[in-house]
Amino acid sequence: MKAFEEFIQKAAVLVEALPYIREFEGKTVVIKYGGAAMENPSLRRSTTEDIVLMKYVGMNPVLVHGGGPEINRTLNRLGVEAKFQNGLRVTDEETIGVVEMVLAGRINKEIVTLISKAGGNPVGLSGKDGNLLHARKIKTEDGSDLGFVGEITGVHYKIINVLCEAGMIPVIAPIATDAQGQTWNVNADTAAGEIAAALQAEKLVFLTDTPGLLRDPNDPSSLIHQLCHKEIIELTRKGVIAGGMIPKVEACLKALDYGVVKTHIIDGRVPHSLLLEIFTDKGMGTLVTH
Repeated sequence: MKAFEEFIQKAAVLVEALPYIREFEGKTVVIKYGGAAMENPSLRRSTTEDIVLMKYVGMNPVLVHGGGPEINRTLNRLGVEAKFQNGLRVTDEETIGVVEMVLAGRINKEIVTLISKAGGNPVGLSGKDGNLLHARKIKTEDGSDLGFVGEITGVHYKIINVLCEAGMIPVIAPIATDAQGQTWNVNADTAAGEIAAALQAEKLVFLTDTPGLLRDPNDPSSLIHQLCHKEIIELTRKGVIAGGMIPKVEACLKALDYGVVKTHIIDGRVPHSLLLEIFTDKGMGTLVTH
């Protein structure tokens, strides 16, 4: 009898998901993949399974990944000091070579392999492929030189649409180029926001190592379930939105400005968090809207 009840509960979950499957069929969802969801083997598996399932039920998932911890480990093995300024990696000529090798090479292909094992058809890209991401040297508020750190000036999004229409799952490393062929290191959160904006995606989802945006970083129960633009300005002024959360929130606002319907910051440490957010009534994390 107990086993029978479990089957009924599973059926109820499927029924709950049905209206969302119908609503999001053919829609594009951009996912910023990073943190524990990339580092933990069990979470890597569950996240890639979620992405493949999204594709099989008719959605178009587009994955943009980071890789900061692996870049730091590689630099350390090479005896190169990792330097940061205002949350951005100072990227000299030696470092940009390592960043490109790790992001567009090792990490990108590891993710492609995981999605393939889960039954998907992934295609690994960097922003240099097909001139996908164009960038220029970033301008900092204090005028400091961060080296080869770029800000995106254009997204050649048609290549992503072609891949999605062909049944593929694009997996994108945030490496950009310019008219001179220079390589630029781009913040992955910012890249995800720009790509979502260019695609006018249905959703932009950030997988993070927190339950969402917290009023008190030490209190998970202080989760802010929904934020609008006015509240973001005030929380940034108060220092509630700080550090690595700033580019995520800014990317959400940029995406919303360009037609993305909803943006989410969710806990990537929870197995199958993507499915919980997209296909259940309750959802999870922080919803950022206008």
